[in-house]
Amino acid sequence: MTVGFVAMFGAIGLAFLRVPLAIALLIASVLGLGLAVNWNVAFRLLPMTISEAVLSYELAVVPMFILMGNVITRTGIAQDLFRAAHAFVGHRRGGLALSTMVAYSGFSAVCGSSYATAATMANVAYPSMRRYGYSDELAAGSIAAGGTLGILIPPSIIMVVFGILTQTNIGHLFIAGVLPGLLGLALYMLAIRLVAAWRPEQAPRGERIGWAERGRALAGVWPFELLFGLIIGGLYAKWFTPTEAAGIGAGLAIAIAALNRRLTLTALREVFLDTAHTSIGLYTVLFGALMLLKLLTLSGLAAGLLGLVQASGLEGTALILVILAVFLVLGCVMDSMAIILIFVPLVAPIMVAQGFDLVWFGIIGIIGIIGIIGIVASEIALTTPPVGMNVFVLKAVLPEVAVLRISRGLVPFIAVDIARLGLLMAFPAISLWLGSTIE
Repeated sequence: MTVGFVAMFGAIGLAFLRVPLAIALLIASVLGLGLAVNWNVAFRLLPMTISEAVLSYELAVVPMFILMGNVITRTGIAQDLFRAAHAFVGHRRGGLALSTMVAYSGFSAVCGSSYATAATMANVAYPSMRRYGYSDELAAGSIAAGGTLGILIPPSIIMVVFGILTQTNIGHLFIAGVLPGLLGLALYMLAIRLVAAWRPEQAPRGERIGWAERGRALAGVWPFELLFGLIIGGLYAKWFTPTEAAGIGAGLAIAIAALNRRLTLTALREVFLDTAHTSIGLYTVLFGALMLLKLLTLSGLAAGLLGLVQASGLEGTALILVILAVFLVLGCVMDSMAIILIFVPLVAPIMVAQGFDLVWFGIIGIIGIIGIIGIVASEIALTTPPVGMNVFVLKAVLPEVAVLRISRGLVPFIAVDIARLGLLMAFPAISLWLGSTIE
């Protein structure tokens, strides 16, 4: 147990020393297994774990969803969604920020990366908001906060990773993310309206657009409607598996971009290269996480921690609240993917031993209490100083905006995120209901 504990926190320490997370996990796991079991087992498990993961049917979902998001990003289709939202609500006070949130929700439906979503929407929405005189706080804050919707609204890469690590049904996770994601969108839009009412000078009105122009703008959002409807609708109706849905979505995205004459051979080559680089990086990190999972089991750390939890008397809601608090603290200094990769394998057996069904934990845990609450908790910290990755992504895209201004603009969104945590804790059906109708 001691070796496993030291190895796990050794991986965290290496990550803080700027060692790539994949390398940190692999080094710590192999060294830990060598010391806890023996070196022969450690070196045999490494290639075995990698080959099993590479040949995994479920893991094929990752590059396909990344490819789909890259096609939409590189071909400029994301701008169509922003223009359509702007056409309908841009004339209202705070309308451009509202349009940004609506566009985020649509873009998140085809791109599961919080960072990629934030970077894309910064380039699309920020120039328009500055042109109309929006304050840096509201403009940058709404863009940084809206990027977190990419984790909540399916398809989400983090949901896929959680499903692989815990052997939870990925399709159920996707379905369970829909209502909490829409709740997040509604609360963010409420926050914008409240800011616009309180400080109207920060959120001026845009011009009203006629219905003919609105119709033309609305015609551009059909790719998002088609992709999201096909993927989520198909999973809900059990027409295909998540892996098949990812393949269909990627192929359809390429076909849509080609039909719109936005996909050149050069762009397609860049899309494939970017997808390959991102997928390889994610696969490598996942290899380390799977090795860490074996270390937790063979070193006795998982069993030892379970014994400590049982001895402490923590159970039910109290245990969930403790885990949530840990996630909140970790989220201030760690990426949400790192939290999932390192700590979910440790927490999941405890949830099962406490009598929680693993599928329920996948829906309530990663989507509801630890995911939408835990990931949102880590995403609250992701947008919270001192370390907020979306803040720094936005700073890289918008170097002229001070980090302090971005952080100041995030305050109302953090407030509604805390309210969302309370709602999801108090009403589990928000996360569970839609998934329960699949059975």
